[in-house]
Amino acid sequence: MIIVEPYPGKPITEQTFEIVERKGLGHPDSLCDSMMDAISIALSQAYLREFGTILHHNIDKGLLSAGTVRKRFKGGEVLQPMELIIGDRATHEAGGKNIAVPEIAINAARTWLSKNMRYVDPMDHMHYRVMLAPGSEELTNIFSRPGAMMGANDTSATVGYYPLSPTEEVVLALERHLNSHHFKSIHSETGEDVKVMALRQGNILDLTVAMPLLCRAVASEKEYFERKELLTMEMERFVERFEGFSDIRINYNALDERGKGMDGIYLSLLGTSAEDADSGQVGRGNRVNGLISVNRPMGTEAAAGKNPVSHVGKIYNVLSHKIAEKLYNEIEGMREATVYLVSRIGTPINEPQLAAAQIVLQPGLAVKDVSRRVVEIMERELATIEGFCRELSEGRYPVC
Repeated sequence: MIIVEPYPGKPITEQTFEIVERKGLGHPDSLCDSMMDAISIALSQAYLREFGTILHHNIDKGLLSAGTVRKRFKGGEVLQPMELIIGDRATHEAGGKNIAVPEIAINAARTWLSKNMRYVDPMDHMHYRVMLAPGSEELTNIFSRPGAMMGANDTSATVGYYPLSPTEEVVLALERHLNSHHFKSIHSETGEDVKVMALRQGNILDLTVAMPLLCRAVASEKEYFERKELLTMEMERFVERFEGFSDIRINYNALDERGKGMDGIYLSLLGTSAEDADSGQVGRGNRVNGLISVNRPMGTEAAAGKNPVSHVGKIYNVLSHKIAEKLYNEIEGMREATVYLVSRIGTPINEPQLAAAQIVLQPGLAVKDVSRRVVEIMERELATIEGFCRELSEGRYPVC
């Protein structure tokens, strides 16, 4: 069933206030999501190589336990490593062949860390505990049932939308800029644990940004505040390019307090607060479009780590945003599209129990003018879901 109707509220840009958050690359929740999904992708590719198909797995119960460090100006040391608990279910054996699931999982997590966290040593700074048991017979059986299309392994509801609002675009772009290779090559003193919180009231945008400076690069409290001032100016220059706001204000490392030395500034030894302050968990971070947008409808499914061929908590989460983007780009006069997908366990994933689009159109257009085209696009995307799942298994769609 496909439903097309007007969006029941105001478009996001017409609402009085808007709240948007992004937890950046090195935030503990983002670390957890990213490594769990990297493990799912690695397992998917291993299953394909060995069996020609992706077998049952869900690596979506991950926990990153914070370690302990000693920090000082110009240095410090790790006292207790962080610990990554890799949990839930995976197929260890099929057709008389064994798959080295623990080794694949740990190697995938280490590879991700080595590519993304400059100062986290994947061997010395992180311990790994693999708790991936075989799946239940009923869920595993979904993978061997006859039929061209895999059945959904959960009853789930997801929602996606497009386009991003100007506020969402600023938040996403600013974090990506601060964690870009270019920025880090110029400002190597900054850590990856970036968090951006935006509050828009009318056309005034207030940004609260957290980003640590690295102990090794800072010699004193005085130097810290000097660098902080320069970094604030750099952020202000970056956001000037965004239109639609009468004023954009930046408050950087708001907890800082002069005169307290190490106790009054945000320093990090490894670039992430998971080193000693904050643990991480799958599903507590960004939605699959990279944002936590409080004014938008949001599902509760954690997409990271779920298998990409039967777990609709991942497939529909990403697909709903993809369909919304297609509706916006392919239908003239579409201002905003919100797409809902609901699955029923065991039903083929290309046959959702409900697919619905709530749309906002340009003045002069009515839903009846575009509803047939909306249905055509949604049917097309569902009909080609197998190829989409293959792209998911290859990691072509980020989930955090």
